[in-house]
Amino acid sequence: MNTETIVKHQMVRSLTLVPAAAIILANIIGTGVFVKARVMTCNVGSPEMVLLVWFLAGVLTLCGALVYAELGAMMPRSGGEFHFIGSAFGRRAAFLYGWTKTIALGASAAALAIVLVMFLNDLLGGGLPPLAVQVLPLVIIAVSTGMNLQSAKSNGRTATILTAVKIALVLGVGLGAYILADGNWGNFSQGSASGTCEGVPESTRLGISGFGAAMLGALWGYNGWSVIAAMGAEVKDPGRTIPRALIGGTLTVIALYLFVNAAYFYVLTPDEVASVPESSSVAGEAASRFFGPAAAAIMSAGLMISAYGTLHTTLLTGPRIPYALARAGMLPAPLARISRHGVPAVAILTIGAWSIVLSLSGTFDILTDMYIFILWIFFGLSAGAVLVLRRTRPDAERPYKVWGYPVVPILFLLVTVFLLVNTLLATPSRALAGIILIVIGLPVYEYFRRRAGEVPPPFWQ
Repeated sequence: MNTETIVKHQMVRSLTLVPAAAIILANIIGTGVFVKARVMTCNVGSPEMVLLVWFLAGVLTLCGALVYAELGAMMPRSGGEFHFIGSAFGRRAAFLYGWTKTIALGASAAALAIVLVMFLNDLLGGGLPPLAVQVLPLVIIAVSTGMNLQSAKSNGRTATILTAVKIALVLGVGLGAYILADGNWGNFSQGSASGTCEGVPESTRLGISGFGAAMLGALWGYNGWSVIAAMGAEVKDPGRTIPRALIGGTLTVIALYLFVNAAYFYVLTPDEVASVPESSSVAGEAASRFFGPAAAAIMSAGLMISAYGTLHTTLLTGPRIPYALARAGMLPAPLARISRHGVPAVAILTIGAWSIVLSLSGTFDILTDMYIFILWIFFGLSAGAVLVLRRTRPDAERPYKVWGYPVVPILFLLVTVFLLVNTLLATPSRALAGIILIVIGLPVYEYFRRRAGEVPPPFWQ
């Protein structure tokens, strides 16, 4: 399939280090850091263990960032993992990544829009009419989709502003706790045995199972670290910018997460953290100790902005994946169309429309449940790609090489396998649903392979 005839414009390498890192930070810092401490405290039982889990999950994320830094600098193209996996494991594996990620992206965007409206409703004291609760997510997705039709440089500025607000929120809660609240460092020596732990199953409290559950919660909080790889064709000086954005962005998030989680326990005892209602946030409870009654409104507004930042960058980076598939003849050719602003406009509109459909249908829950499982399958393949490509393409230009090779990618790969097996055993229905979605992509791949006819060039050309 020849897509060259419909590509009238080209992408522009306009993203410098600050907006590239901002896109990563805006995507990572969602709602997890504000709410996960409650469940994690019930999982592992003490502040020290919660902080240890956040640290270890951050180290694992950093290992992944180091892997992606080498691959992203080596192949700075739209679609990121699509090219990494394709170069190492072939077109079928690359398509299955692109297929599953494209389907799941809409579910993630729909869920974020709905969560945003929930926070807005909380801010208004539950005053939104039922119709508004149903319609507003569609409007939010449509607005974000429209904004993402602008240039990558413009959206980089938007991401930078959203990231500044998110960081200010995290720092505001943390500094407020340390400076304004009547905290107690003795809280760190206490346990959470008397906490109510609403909605936390006994099977995930303490021990190895509790530690594993807490790790999954922390990894959800770090989710989104890899998104800049999908915009490789729009990053200026990618050999330097992509590694710096990935590594610097990840280190920044680790520091922020440890800082604010320590602040929670400085203000609240472990029992109080574990007893926060399931419908509330630990950050809100901590902020109420120094902001008073205004804390709930401040946190609802902050969580709205935080959710929108993640939604915006999801709809910014995600469409580059179906665009890359279409360029390779693996999806309908119009998805490869580039607008005069240098962005994949048809792919952006398609993902936006798909997100709206899922938001209307209410069927995105299953997809979001298995999203993390799917992501880690392909994270593992990308880590494997570093090992394979070092052997099969030893002379390829690598502006950045993984620090600690081969230990870092192997460690990341081993932990990935552990997490996948743990998910398969703990929540088999979720894991099997993810596998089924991947397998459904096989006949779709065969259809486009036969339609293309001619033998395509290798991925690295």
